[in-house]
Amino acid sequence: MRYTNLDPAAVPRTFREIRQWRRERRSGKMKAKDYSFQVPVVEPDVRYLHSNTTEPTLTWVGHSTFMIQLAGLNIITDPIWAEKLAFHRRLVPPGLAARDVPPIDVILISHSHYDHLNIASLKQLTGSKMLIVPVGLADKLRRKGFSSIIELDWWQSVESNGVKFTFVPAQHWTRRTLIDTNSSLWGGFVIEAKDAPTVYFAGDSGYFEGFKEIGMRFPDIDVALMPIGAYDPEWFMGPQHVSPEEALRAFRDIGARRFVPMHYGSYKLADDTPREALDRLEAETRRLRLAEGTVRILPHGETWKLKQ
Repeated sequence: MRYTNLDPAAVPRTFREIRQWRRERRSGKMKAKDYSFQVPVVEPDVRYLHSNTTEPTLTWVGHSTFMIQLAGLNIITDPIWAEKLAFHRRLVPPGLAARDVPPIDVILISHSHYDHLNIASLKQLTGSKMLIVPVGLADKLRRKGFSSIIELDWWQSVESNGVKFTFVPAQHWTRRTLIDTNSSLWGGFVIEAKDAPTVYFAGDSGYFEGFKEIGMRFPDIDVALMPIGAYDPEWFMGPQHVSPEEALRAFRDIGARRFVPMHYGSYKLADDTPREALDRLEAETRRLRLAEGTVRILPHGETWKLKQ
């Protein structure tokens, strides 16, 4: 089976368009890029993370990897500790070493791209490690040795220890080999628990009208974890990755209270730099006159206690 976006015109880029992007890069555009800025990395409070069973917390490891503690569960999103992706080395170290991660109860996988589904990183984690994945991925993961797997289609939910996980649409695509394009789905997750903040993890997505429906179905999202990187050149990346401005537009569509940027600063996946992404995010935040504290920019390794 092959999956499609809600907007059928949003399809993976052709090899012809990929060659055009590569020609643009060879023209000298990338020589002017400044990668000297690095996302700050702080010392994680490993002892607290291992002992905490009551407070809701959010720790940014890097890229799209967050450790979320909610209702006594240790949850991790799209875990990746790889030192290198393709030919590009990691720009800064992870905020939390894999060996320091507490035993994990639930792993959320947004889609099958290599920077979101990293098999070696999954195997490094300890704990019961129930994987919640998009439909179409379970068989592939079983062949890799994983057994506790739940597949979800868009709008389907599963509960674990009183925490509800709902898989919601995104506008993206998937591929791990030359022959499996869109053979599994893609999306984000809404995470809900009684008397705890509701967290939305967007995964990877271009801007689409589906953000409004997510907001209508989940009117009480407290924290939105939104990608802001890998958007340049926008003619090429636009259908699959939001720009910083589009990320804030999606955030407002959803109606969430707080915005945390992700998917920047760890790997060089496109032609934007971490500093460009943050500068555009901060400029758009000012233009929209968002209240102070609405956008929370985390360093790698910091644990944010969500009720503070």
